[in-house]
Amino acid sequence: MSHFKAPPKKSLGQHFLTDGSYIDKIVRAVNPQPGDRLVEIGPGQGAITFPLLKKHGELTAIEFDRDLITPLMEASEGIGRLTIIHKDVLSVDFGKLAGEDKLRLVGNLPYNLSSPILFHAIEHAAAITDMVFMLQKEVVDRMAAEPGSKVYGRLSVMLQAYCRVDALFVVPPGAFRPPPKVDSAVARLVPRDPASIGIRDPKRFEHVVRAAFGQRRKTLRNALSDVCTSEQIEAAGVRPDARAEQVAVEDFIRLANLVTAA
Repeated sequence: MSHFKAPPKKSLGQHFLTDGSYIDKIVRAVNPQPGDRLVEIGPGQGAITFPLLKKHGELTAIEFDRDLITPLMEASEGIGRLTIIHKDVLSVDFGKLAGEDKLRLVGNLPYNLSSPILFHAIEHAAAITDMVFMLQKEVVDRMAAEPGSKVYGRLSVMLQAYCRVDALFVVPPGAFRPPPKVDSAVARLVPRDPASIGIRDPKRFEHVVRAAFGQRRKTLRNALSDVCTSEQIEAAGVRPDARAEQVAVEDFIRLANLVTAA
């Protein structure tokens, strides 16, 4: 990695993956196929970039840190065709980037931006085939949590409504430079067929979910008092005295649809 002189930047939450065994596991999880449009979010020093580029021959990377762009381009010479988009990923329109194709997203997401990136991605789910992301293990646990779990929350419901979420494997701190203070984990998200999601009004759905989990200790009757009535909650097949963490994703969808139709 002689091309990379700059140290990791704490301000950008940079922790560069260096353990070859975990890099191989991520590449195997992505398993690029001919014709895939691979897009990596935050390539860093290219730990995942170059193995994917060698295997697939072509990759687009979105990198915010200007200091990494020239080293990445220089290091990619002779490996494959690397295209770098120098932008904040939250400003990238994945639909426009995909064009007539669909994207496969991959990345080691910065801890301080992981949730905003996930929500940005599901806004463009129709343009995405799948996503293989490495995040803080605590976040992956929340993403894949089931109703009744202590970590089941807004992130769980919003992601699972639009995607199938699979936690794949844990990555320990020692696999990074510098090592983070927590475990990481890799997850795969596969967007659902839009016709099967059944959400009539995405903004209303988000509003209902946000309100329900905004006051977790309260019953739905109280947490949603400004959104809907107890009668509407019951009409959706949900107990008004239940708490948000007890309510399944499909029940939230049904309730939001009922409120939308009212």
